[in-house]
Order: sequence, then structure tokens, then C-alpha cells
Amino acid sequence: MSWRKESRRAERGYHHGNLKEALLQAALGLIAEKGAAGFTFADAARMAGVSPAAPYRHFRDRDELLSSIAQRGFEQFEARLTAAWDDGRPDTVTAFERVGRAYLTFAREEPAFYSAMFESGLPADANPALMAASERAFSIIRAAAERLAALAPPGTPRPPAMMMALHIWSMSHGVASLFARGDAARRKLPMSPDELLEAEVLIYLRGLGFPTDRRPSAAKSAEPPPVPPESGPPAGPWGKPK
Repeated sequence: MSWRKESRRAERGYHHGNLKEALLQAALGLIAEKGAAGFTFADAARMAGVSPAAPYRHFRDRDELLSSIAQRGFEQFEARLTAAWDDGRPDTVTAFERVGRAYLTFAREEPAFYSAMFESGLPADANPALMAASERAFSIIRAAAERLAALAPPGTPRPPAMMMALHIWSMSHGVASLFARGDAARRKLPMSPDELLEAEVLIYLRGLGFPTDRRPSAAKSAEPPPVPPESGPPAGPWGKPK
């Protein structure tokens, strides 16, 4: 749901005393127009139609207001990634491609939330609720990376799932930030951002020696079960066995 739709609903609530929600929606509107760093606490109050002192009833300062927006964004982000991953069905690679598309779609459809989440400069560890929300969202990418790591053929060194998750997150974030948000300065591409990310991930997996062909094969057994995170560091150049 876009911030504009929420804003109309919040505006009606504000007239019944929903000041906190009105301030959140006002700040979302300002972020959409000016970016996460482009507004002040007083701007949010003015946009919500209240006095400069009114926001202090609910938020300590602008950073706390921005943290609340980022937390809400991560909660919505987690829900989208979870639905896209669908516990790896019907196969790991297909499900992970859906996660990548969901990542880009969220960045494109919710640019204000995305900006608050990733471009606000807020230290996540300063707000436990924000940190928890961001970790829950990242855990979906981590879970997918664990399944991907389990696809490594016998004898192929397997990188740690966390390393793979960070690599894939970096690729997704790069494509989203550069090409998927509709920014006026973005370069034109000969393919869609979704196709670009899909190609990057497939090249990455093939470079690690992982199978990426999803066509059924009589000689190919079912995907191996996920490797539990507590199984210890993998052998090979990314880690030494215990």
C-alpha cells in the first residue's frame, strides 16, 4: 500500500485525534518529495497542520519520527519478502528470483519507506525495535541463501550462507537504488531492473559452481534439504572445518 493511500486514511483519523499517525504520514509525504534528509521536525508538524510543539507529544525528535517510519517500512518489507519466498517453493532458484523481484517492487512502489529504511543515516542499534524489524527482513534473504548454499555440488567449496546473503543483498540493493525506483537521474537500461538482477544472481551462482538449470531431469534427485545454520563453518577457501 502506498503512503498516499495511507495518508488519506490517516488524515481522516487525525481529525478524531490521531496525531501520531498524522505526523507519520506527513513525514512520509515529505520524504517522498525531499528525501529522508530533506525535512525538519517543524516541517512535519506544518504538513500535519499542528503547532511546532505538538510532535513532542509522541516523538522525542525528528530521528525518532524517522525511526518509526523506517520500522514500519521494514515490517512491510518483511511481509513482501516472506510471501515471495514461500518457503522455497516450487524450487530454491525460482523462489529466490521471486524474492529479488519483490525487493525491487517494494523499492519502486514505496520509495518513501525505502528511503527512510536505507538512506536516513539512522543508527539501527540506537532503536531496538527498528533493529529487530530490519533483522527479521534480512532473515528472509539469509534463509534463501542457506537453501542456495545447500545446492552446491559435492566437492564444491561452499561459502558461508551469511556471506552469500550479504553478496545477494548488495546486488539487490544496488539495482534497486540505481535503476528500480524511477529516479529522474537513472540511466536507461536495455533490460528491466528485474531482468538485470536475475542475470546478476545467476552469474553469481554459476561462478560458484552451483546448478541453476531448473528443468526436470531423471538423473537429478530432489533438492537437498537446507543445511542447518549450526552445522559449523564450511570447508574450502571461505572457512576451515572444525
